[in-house]
Amino acid sequence: MDFLKVSANLIDVHKRETYPVEVEIRKGKIERIRKTERPCEKYMLPGLVDAHVHIESSMLTPVEFSRLAVCHGTVCTVSDPHEIANVLGLEGVKYMIDNGKLTPMKFHFGAPSCVPATPFESAGALLGPEDVARILDWPEISYLSEMMNFPGVLNEVPEVMKKLQIAKEKGVPIDGHAPQLRGDAMRKYVNSGISTDHECTTYEEALEKIKAGMKIAIREGSAAKNFEALIPLLDEYPDKIMFCTDDKHPDELILSHIDDHIRRALDRGCDRYDVFRAATVNPHQHYNLPTGLLKEGDPADFIVIDQPKNFQVLETWIDGIQVASRGKSNIPSVPFEVVNKFNCSEKKAPDFRVEAKGSKINVIKAIDGSLVTDHFVAEAHIDGEFAEPDMQNDLLLMTVVNRYRDEPPAMAFINGFKLKKGAIASTVAHDSHNIVAVGTDRELIAKAVNALIENKGGVSATDGDRVEVLPLPIAGLLADAPGERVSARYKSIDSFVKDKLGSRLSAPFMTLSFMALLVIPTVKLSDKGLFDGTSFEFMPLFEDAD
Repeated sequence: MDFLKVSANLIDVHKRETYPVEVEIRKGKIERIRKTERPCEKYMLPGLVDAHVHIESSMLTPVEFSRLAVCHGTVCTVSDPHEIANVLGLEGVKYMIDNGKLTPMKFHFGAPSCVPATPFESAGALLGPEDVARILDWPEISYLSEMMNFPGVLNEVPEVMKKLQIAKEKGVPIDGHAPQLRGDAMRKYVNSGISTDHECTTYEEALEKIKAGMKIAIREGSAAKNFEALIPLLDEYPDKIMFCTDDKHPDELILSHIDDHIRRALDRGCDRYDVFRAATVNPHQHYNLPTGLLKEGDPADFIVIDQPKNFQVLETWIDGIQVASRGKSNIPSVPFEVVNKFNCSEKKAPDFRVEAKGSKINVIKAIDGSLVTDHFVAEAHIDGEFAEPDMQNDLLLMTVVNRYRDEPPAMAFINGFKLKKGAIASTVAHDSHNIVAVGTDRELIAKAVNALIENKGGVSATDGDRVEVLPLPIAGLLADAPGERVSARYKSIDSFVKDKLGSRLSAPFMTLSFMALLVIPTVKLSDKGLFDGTSFEFMPLFEDAD
């Protein structure tokens, strides 16, 4: 349709006013906005933006992600493709860009800055400064994705500083990732040219970063939930706040997206114009997004809602095309192209034995709703020559298996998953995406891990009798199936882990996926061993090892 008219009450985020209008749209752009005297039942405002998200964490291709997200009013994402880049390098970034072009949603991709995230793990690819420069020259790329290697910035590691310099010379924004970084170290990080952070977990941390010049993306995803701690900042610094999910699993994406941030902020009593600004204008201005902001001459990217206080999205429009209506997506699926890198062979239970080298073990403590872990020392449960799980104290076996070549699995112990019996495993294991698993014994861990090796990627769970698998054959990260089917399958496996295996975590697979992410404190496990994310060095599994 070359021309159409839409009548609604315009929520003018710029002027902080709401008034009835008739919007004339021609060839996908807003040609005219005419005020009227006729009150309308529906309201319209610019389409929503997720200011930082890894599409891969939804386990969906960009097309399938868009099919679900537009139902919640999202028209654009600021997307870091470093998950698939850690597996496939440049080929992975191109895959996301090319697939994203097959849908009306506007994916704003960045150049991954940390592939691999650290030198203390095995990834499937390496992107050096020359690769980053090459990616930033691509027309679809216009910012440097999160600089996760904050120790590299603080220590002025030449390769890290060169990537930052390349981005500054090209005049593009640089995203940050600096969990718990404060004081002089944080200011040095900001002064290197990094302008955002989505890793804040406390009001005080975020406030300090804002005062240092950063913009803060308030994150509420499937694992990390920082909304309640940070939302008071919106009242004080409405020009410095954006909304993001970072990582959103498919069963939750089918229910809500950035619209959930908005409803919660409105329920809390935040000024409605400030709330809408955080979800639309602020990310648009910071990243120079190709989205419309409901001005004449803009692309016709907008949403229609019922009432501002309820914020139920009725329609989503992108470039003058209605892409969703009353919870139903109008975006079709497309054929799936499968790309991957998976080169490890089947494992056996003895591969996961832990030789007792002391009597006290360093234990990872998983925290529900957080990517940060705690750490404590416990008495090892030793049987003969080996340290075994201690079910009474919730000390389970954890492993990271290199999926790019055959190597001995790295082993550790973890607390917080509270499995009664069984094992869970995933090839969504930030950021190198090796196989990560937690279980109550070696046999069950081997069974869960081998289910993923057989399928060349996915998430799995077993109680010994049943093995449940959601295959992720695209880079071991994405499903080759429609989003609705992936959501239902993931929800089924998630329920199996909670109801049958006994996990009390709100999102056990999402939590599991971050147990190998070394750049977030405190203690994590890579395929090379137990790692202290505070001192940024390996640590012994046995505290009193000889």
